[in-house]
Amino acid sequence: MEHTLSKTILISQTIELIAKQYKLSLDEARNRFYQSRVITMLEDDETGLYGTSALYLLSLYEQEIQASSCVD
Repeated sequence: MEHTLSKTILISQTIELIAKQYKLSLDEARNRFYQSRVITMLEDDETGLYGTSALYLLSLYEQEIQASSCVD
């Protein structure tokens, strides 16, 4: 079963949180989020991320950003 409405709401809320947290425009936050692995995981119903919160997705996004900055 697809959870399209839940995902749509979560994506919107998470993008708003990213924009606020990183002082970005909504467009830039959206672009960054859609380039992350978090969005890929969210799109996969098997992960169950559609049942979490935008704050949880933000924390996953932040972990991904931190991990990638450690590699550079």
